[in-house]
This record gives sequence, C-alpha cells and structure tokens, in this order.
Amino acid sequence: MTDIIDDLAWRGLIAQSTDLDALRASMAKGPISVYAGFDPTAPSLHVGHFVPLLTLRRIQLAGHRPIGLVGGATGLIGDPSGRNTERSLNAGDVVAGWVERLRGQVGRFLDFEAQPNAALMVSNLDWTAELSAIDFLRDIGKHFPVNRMLARESVAARLAGEGLSYTEFSYQILQANDYLELYRRHDCSLQIGGSDQWGNITAGVDLVRRVEGGHVHALTLPLITKADGTKFGKTAGGALWLDPAMTSPYAFYQYFLNADDRDVIHYLKVFTFRSREEIEELEKAVAERPFAREAQRALAEELTELLHGKAELDAVMAASKALFGQGSLEELSASTLEAALAEVPLAKVGALGAPLVDLMAESGLVESKSAARRAVKEGGAYLNNVKVTDEAYTPSADDLLQGRFLVLRRGKKSIGGVVVG
Repeated sequence: MTDIIDDLAWRGLIAQSTDLDALRASMAKGPISVYAGFDPTAPSLHVGHFVPLLTLRRIQLAGHRPIGLVGGATGLIGDPSGRNTERSLNAGDVVAGWVERLRGQVGRFLDFEAQPNAALMVSNLDWTAELSAIDFLRDIGKHFPVNRMLARESVAARLAGEGLSYTEFSYQILQANDYLELYRRHDCSLQIGGSDQWGNITAGVDLVRRVEGGHVHALTLPLITKADGTKFGKTAGGALWLDPAMTSPYAFYQYFLNADDRDVIHYLKVFTFRSREEIEELEKAVAERPFAREAQRALAEELTELLHGKAELDAVMAASKALFGQGSLEELSASTLEAALAEVPLAKVGALGAPLVDLMAESGLVESKSAARRAVKEGGAYLNNVKVTDEAYTPSADDLLQGRFLVLRRGKKSIGGVVVG
C-alpha cells in the first residue's frame, strides 16, 4: 500500500494534522475510511474544491476508502468560516437541486466499483433531518463548551465585526455531528478539508472522543495562493467553476495554460497525478525552456481531460491551435467558438456592415481605427486566419463561421472576435 502521507507531504498538501505519526500508523495497519464534505452553496463546485476532491482520489488510489459527503443539511445553514457577513439562506428546494448537482461532480472523481475500498456518497440531511431540537441540544450540544466555541478563529472574527447569528454559530456542531455519524455508520477515522476548516474538523474529532471514546484524525489541506498576489481560481468573468455550463472547458484549459512559471510546478504537484520524476523533469523545462511552456501544457491538458473528458480536451486544443492559425477554424463547433471568443476582446454587433478596421477597434483588439489601418498596412491583420491587405475590406455573411462568428487577429498572438446577432 502506497505511503500516502509521504506523497501528500511532498506535494505540499498537508497544512495541519492532529497526529501525523498516529495517522500514518493507522493507515499502515490496513484501509481506513476518509471523508471530505462539500456544501451546496452554489449550483457547482469551483476549482478550489479540486484540492480535497483530488486528495480523496489519491487516498483511494493508495488503498483506502473515500467518502464524499454533500451537505444537504449544512448547506441550509451556511459555514461562517472565512466570511465577514452572514450568508443569505437559500430555499430548501434550491439547495436540494444543488445537492444532486454536487453529487454528480464529487462522484466523478471517485471509484464506486473498486474493491475492497469502493467509494461512498452520502448527504448529511439523511441523519440531520430526523434529529429533533431537543435531541440535538441534549445529545450533541451538551458536549460543546461555549467558551471553546467562542474562541474559534472564525467565530471570534465575526464577533469582533458584524456579529454572528445562532444559526451560523451552530454550524460547527452540525459538522462535528457528521463526523460522529460517519464514525458510527462507516468506521470513518479521518476527515480532510481546507485549512480554514481546522476548527470545525477538530470539533468533530473531539465529539467522537467524548461520545464514543474513539480516536480519530484530522488533516487539513493548504488554501492555494498565487505568486502574483491575485486570488487563485478567479477570472475576469468570476469564479472558475467545475460545471462546463458555468465555466467552459476552453476557459478552464486557458486558465491553467496561462499559469505563472512561479506557480506551475506547485500546481502540478497539487492537481495532477504525475510522478515525482515527471514533475522534476517539467521543473527543469521551466528553468531551461520557459518559452515552450511545457509544464503549463501538461497541467492544462491533464486537468481538462480529468474534469471534462478526452473529447472536450481535443476540442479545446483544436480551438486553441486554430485561433492562432495552426488549424481549421471552419471545423470548430459553434459552442467551442463561442467559448473561445468569450475569453478574448469581443465585439457584439446586430448585423454585418462595418469595415474590418472598425470591428478591430470596436472589439478592443486595437486601441483605435488608425491602429487597425496600420496593422493592415503592415501585414499584421487577419480575418479568420486569412491576411487582410485592403483597409476598406468589409466582412460579409460568407466570412461568418457557424453563421455567427468572426475571428480577428493582430500579428501572431493578439486575438479578438465578433459575434453577430
């Protein structure tokens, strides 16, 4: 059985743990059950959830049993961790719909057929919905000293600011009860989560000890940061979602393809299943041939295929090449074109009729019409990868790709687009 602790440590995936040596010893004795929870606070998980998702997958590949928990109950409450203000409560039917969507996303990364460590999927609504207020207070709440709850960082920060409702204050008790239930039902002895969840996770460790006398473990994963100081997983269009309807496979691919050289090796360790030897080779490539962007391509390709499948990866790579004149734009589907052009300077027009130089300026590909005319004069203006030499050229319906799109290019690397209609 693979020493998963050593692998996680090398990948920089251990932020905090209750007792790493004891956890290692427990894992060495045989398979254990491990869980991570995902609350339905939106219709999709985002790229930050990749860290616990892929860690669950690594743990399963090392021979242990992963449990994916979707918070059908806790999603109705909201976790105060990392927030300065109270969450808006979502309607029950909305949360129920999101639970089902998240089940599918979490399940994509786990193997439910593997023996003897087949994955499980659960919702904490299954045991929380039937829990009465009296039972909750008598059987669970009595094990939580208020002074200790108030000292937790997420609670203290809110109390020093806008305050905290009893609803969100109770969140840590509900999450702790999840650990207790999974310990009872599935002999679960490890919970993983982001480092901002340390207080909630250790509350569960303590509850299992108090109620059942069990010795269980906690391990948190570091929150991913970027070298340039901007927030990981954020784009101009918002969060990087795992749902292709919310973040297109093309946008997802481009995000990782554009990873900073300072970040890409860390991302390869955290997000891919490449070996130490493979990643060290790519690290050499970054140092010796940064212009080739071999590490970024390896990262973007592996993650896009992992999340969206081989067919979508092929479509994305074809679009990426075609936009820069290395493939046929005519072979790209309307959805792929739309997704690709959404990531570049774009003009939306009701109908054709304006000269190309006007469209280049209107899209933002160039700063002015005079700059567009200069690009044409110097041989650096392209329409659908065909060089345009006439400053007065006006695109027609015959130029439209899939009946709606024009791809503009200035030089070799600057792309823009036009959407008609």
